[in-house]
Amino acid sequence: MGLDGMEVIAIAVVIGLFIVVLKQFGVWEPLSLEDSADSDLELSMVRHQPEGLEQLQAQTQFTRKELQSLYRGFKNECPSGLVDEETFKIIYSQFFPQGDATMYAHFLFNAFDMDRSGSIRFEDFVLGLSVLLRGSVTEKLRWAFNLYDINKDGYITKEEMLAIMTSIYDMMGRYTSPSLRDDSPFEHVEKFFQKMDRNRDGVVTIDEFIETCQKDESIMSSMQLFENVI
Repeated sequence: MGLDGMEVIAIAVVIGLFIVVLKQFGVWEPLSLEDSADSDLELSMVRHQPEGLEQLQAQTQFTRKELQSLYRGFKNECPSGLVDEETFKIIYSQFFPQGDATMYAHFLFNAFDMDRSGSIRFEDFVLGLSVLLRGSVTEKLRWAFNLYDINKDGYITKEEMLAIMTSIYDMMGRYTSPSLRDDSPFEHVEKFFQKMDRNRDGVVTIDEFIETCQKDESIMSSMQLFENVI
């Protein structure tokens, strides 16, 4: 039996809602013939200078021109070359004005801020984006697991999953049809663990997470949705 409703949303939302950030950072802006020269010059004009485009091209699935387009959008929104958590919260609040996106934005920010520096560099942004849009299914699921593993100990607990589910519910769940009850996040976490926690030890490992997701057609379909957005 596959995962249902909000369980699928809880996994697919990592990619789907990230499109919000992509739009804000101008990912779909058309490339111009001047991109190469302009972007190389712009790299030397921001407070935080990212790694060279050649190095990022080697580390990601993006072409040089795609990286230039991404950098232009990133720089327009963040002239300093760094994104803080408050910026993430503002972006999500703009797209979900009737909900509270604060906690979801917090969790997503932490998934990108791997070194816990309190800011996201262009390199962090584009490496995560490469996984979400161009990575293999396993790479995407590992990235999603990292989001749900809040304390980064290699396991997802019911408390961590409940925190993520509640943040999604606060941001958009109460406006779904049919509407969700206040205890819905807890019920979905219980269903999630019934399917994911194969050995019934109270936690979900990365192997259990990936194995269960790979057997679910809805999740596998969601992994393919945004591969060609840029």
